[in-house]
Amino acid sequence: MGIVYDSNSQTFHLQGKSSSYIMQLIKSKYLAHVHWGRQIRGTNPGNLLAIRRRCSFSPSTDPNDLTLSLDTLPQEFPAYGGSDFRVPAYQVQLEDGTTVSELVYESHRIYAGKTPLEGLPSTYTEDDSEAESIDIVLVDRAIGLKAILTYTVFRDLDAITRSVRFVNVGNQSIKLLRALSLGIDISHSDFDMLHLSGTWARERHIERRPILTGGSVIESRRGSSSHSLNPFMALLSKQADEDQGDAYGFSLVYSGSFVAQAEVDPYGTTRVVMGINSFDFSWLLEPGQTFQTPEAVLVYSSEGIGGMSRTYHKLYRTRLCRGQFRDRHRPILINNWEATYFNFNADKIEELARVGKELGLELLVLDDGWFGKRDNDKSSLGDWFVDRNKLPQGMPDLVSRVKQQELEFGLWFEPEMVSPDSDLYRAHPDWCLHVPGRRRTEARQQLILDYSRQDVRDYTVTVITDILASSPITYVKWDMNRNMTEIGSAKLPPERQRETAHRYMLGLYDVLERITSAFPSVLFESCSGGGGRFDPGMLYYMPQTWTSDNTDAVERLKIQYGTSIVYPISTMGAHVSAVPNHQVHRTTPLDMRGNVAMSGNFGYELDLTAFTEAEREAVKKQTALYKQLRPLIQFGEFYRLISPFEHVSAAWMFVSEDKKEALVAFFQVLSEPNAPLRKLRLKGLAAENNYLLNDAEDQGDGVEIFGGDELMHVGLNLPIWKGDFQSRLYRLEMEE
Repeated sequence: MGIVYDSNSQTFHLQGKSSSYIMQLIKSKYLAHVHWGRQIRGTNPGNLLAIRRRCSFSPSTDPNDLTLSLDTLPQEFPAYGGSDFRVPAYQVQLEDGTTVSELVYESHRIYAGKTPLEGLPSTYTEDDSEAESIDIVLVDRAIGLKAILTYTVFRDLDAITRSVRFVNVGNQSIKLLRALSLGIDISHSDFDMLHLSGTWARERHIERRPILTGGSVIESRRGSSSHSLNPFMALLSKQADEDQGDAYGFSLVYSGSFVAQAEVDPYGTTRVVMGINSFDFSWLLEPGQTFQTPEAVLVYSSEGIGGMSRTYHKLYRTRLCRGQFRDRHRPILINNWEATYFNFNADKIEELARVGKELGLELLVLDDGWFGKRDNDKSSLGDWFVDRNKLPQGMPDLVSRVKQQELEFGLWFEPEMVSPDSDLYRAHPDWCLHVPGRRRTEARQQLILDYSRQDVRDYTVTVITDILASSPITYVKWDMNRNMTEIGSAKLPPERQRETAHRYMLGLYDVLERITSAFPSVLFESCSGGGGRFDPGMLYYMPQTWTSDNTDAVERLKIQYGTSIVYPISTMGAHVSAVPNHQVHRTTPLDMRGNVAMSGNFGYELDLTAFTEAEREAVKKQTALYKQLRPLIQFGEFYRLISPFEHVSAAWMFVSEDKKEALVAFFQVLSEPNAPLRKLRLKGLAAENNYLLNDAEDQGDGVEIFGGDELMHVGLNLPIWKGDFQSRLYRLEMEE
């Protein structure tokens, strides 16, 4: 395992747990891609790359060797402006206005472990033995540009990370017009592309389609990773499904505008590029300056989409998420938002806490409306001072009253925004993103603070720190409820205005690093109108994300199923809300709402004091059950069984790492007349062992014994229900 360089064939062989990633230097200059997929022991030098002349319209790089053209060579980091007509991974503009560049090999360095990226989130190691890295230095001596391509391969995973650091080693300025994190050419195009799309309240739905000659692109131009498209794509072999076939995943550790593209050339080669969206982007590199791209995480699986997902889950849960709560059980919470909206006082919040304690909850979260003069969403963002009309005794008093009910206390913020109707905006109208002479487009009656500015970041850190230090607050929900328009900064010169959006992201990461480091005992949850910024970059600072503002149990089946393609269950916030649901006005039973929400970080978002006695008893059972199942759900291996995108039912399961325990969740969305008898085949169990199966909700079915092989290859009989919106949880324990 690790990285091996063969000087005779000039090949680099990166070996993961069961995969190989191989590159080769052509003519000691051009870094070419050879293989990524199932692990191979070594390579026959004569069988690495078949290079031959294809067409005179693919110009030769070497007049003495007409077989070599960059237009057909499978490359690792392709350029623009020479002889390659395909989509480039980078593009520059020089002081004379020209845009031609060609990076060629200079040197490389192999080393143990993994180096953090300066100013950017990234995966990490806790011991150098966990991974091996290589820096491959490419240089364009004619313009003084150096690019250090960094690859890290994880020893126990089939995961490779890639990033690029550009350095201006010349004496003239260079403008980066395009600076992506990766480029890779795969030798065929027999793929489907899978990605996650949606909109507010309908995030991360799965889409799968064939790739064809030309480009298949997903991107965000919103200044955030967005509700619309997630910074992830996968290429799948045609026969790939949940359990078999080749799956190649590409995930970007970044929270701003991004692009991911699979381009098929006339010869059937597939080029994949991914990184910061070059739309409305440039970056001026003065002599001696550097630019670091975000990290891309590549995962290969020969065990289909499910194998790819579980690799991402393990890596992101254990080596992207950080802090005390990475491995700690997440509390069951009550959020007051759908219980009160803006209309609350200290007595009402205390009453929610009192009932919450009786029902087995562990944390109360006070949502929007506690600050400034915030009686609706039209004012006060930026004025992070307690509203004494609602909380006359201040925040310490309220926190004390909640903690007297033996609940922890959490608080909602939206620190990246400012309301035009606020003391902050009136004092500093130039602190928001804006372009002089243009209107300041509002969304939700708010503007975006300019986090590219040090003074704005320092203000935010100070006011948030003051609130968190004033009381024993143990949870923060960090919201962001609009995307960027009029992207400009009063502090940047004209030649750097197109750097604003990325500088904003660097500023946001700076703020998050400072605040989360200062309060390591606080559990931070990110949010952006629900799932509008559910990305790996945010998970580096906050180990969980509010999955969607849509809490309808039926819609959440698709949202949580799609999110699990990349993101671990421990990162998903999931709540039981009132019915009719506030987003789609559907009425579903409390047990189904609970079972769906228990497939994530569990909580409630409704008025607990309005429960009937029967509902109170049901909730007590839900919270007690979740406390038993919590370690398995939050940290077990996740297997998808039935897709809600393809059926009127859904199912998934959780399996402990030692395979001694499992939980199966089955959901019937719509009933069918005279339905066929069906079996549910399970996954991930120990075939040679027996399991005790019982109904987790104690519906009187008793305990049965099944072989692991029988449950996986024959299946479990599913119930026949009359009526829509039914669900059941099954627990499995290995027989001693």
